[in-house]
Amino acid sequence: MREIQASEAKTHLPQLLDEVERGATLIITRHGHRIARIVPEFDWRQDKIDKALGAIRDLRKRTGRISVADLLSARDEGRKP
Repeated sequence: MREIQASEAKTHLPQLLDEVERGATLIITRHGHRIARIVPEFDWRQDKIDKALGAIRDLRKRTGRISVADLLSARDEGRKP
């Protein structure tokens, strides 16, 4: 957990949000006093992950399993020998 002055946070907000997105927690201070905490939104990210996995499972149910040979064939389709 890192503390950062409010004036510095204002200047570097995009970079700080990148840090938070990667899992960091930041404390914003003003005149040496803690005034805010920025934490990652894990619930939102986990919801997106769960929806993506659900979509993959649904697709697998509709299409069935694909063999390794079929995958390689699809990958190589249109390539020059």
